[in-house]
Amino acid sequence: MPKKVDHQERRTLIADALMRVAADQGLEAVSLRHVAAAAGVSAGMVQHYFRTKDEMMAFALSVVRERSQVRVTDAVARLGENPPPRLLLRTLLAALLPLDEHTRDDGRVALAFLAYTAVRPAAATGLREGTRQLTEFVAGVLPAGRGDAAAAGLLALMEGLGVYLLGGQYTAEQALGALDAHLDLLFGSSPA
Repeated sequence: MPKKVDHQERRTLIADALMRVAADQGLEAVSLRHVAAAAGVSAGMVQHYFRTKDEMMAFALSVVRERSQVRVTDAVARLGENPPPRLLLRTLLAALLPLDEHTRDDGRVALAFLAYTAVRPAAATGLREGTRQLTEFVAGVLPAGRGDAAAAGLLALMEGLGVYLLGGQYTAEQALGALDAHLDLLFGSSPA
């Protein structure tokens, strides 16, 4: 009797290997051969699940997004029902920042993917919708009258802080301090 194969599990194994390669060696090192070696499978198996590098990259980014969503959902759930808007946004954005080694690996992959999509706009299709939804959510939580531009600015700040964290220019404390200072501008000073 043939062995039953869990295709999603294999795709995730390959995506995890891709993320390790991208996080450790950079996106330029991502190839079918390198990913197969990191996953401990054949290049043919990688090609069976992902015909192109774009398909591999898109799946890896979806895994990063899922992990980020779990972090955000868990962090926000710990706030209880109806948290104050400023605390809700701070918690959400802090959960998306690469503040520790585990989240830095995901952050490196996400940053590599953003750079990848800068020269391959078709690969960014799914990103556009996620960005639109996040911007709308943040705009809805900001004080009245702030709107989409303030939400986009807050998200751009978060992305920039993420880059500085990944590059080692900022510590977690510095990044969170900058985030708090910007939230103070939007909401008024935070309680002591």
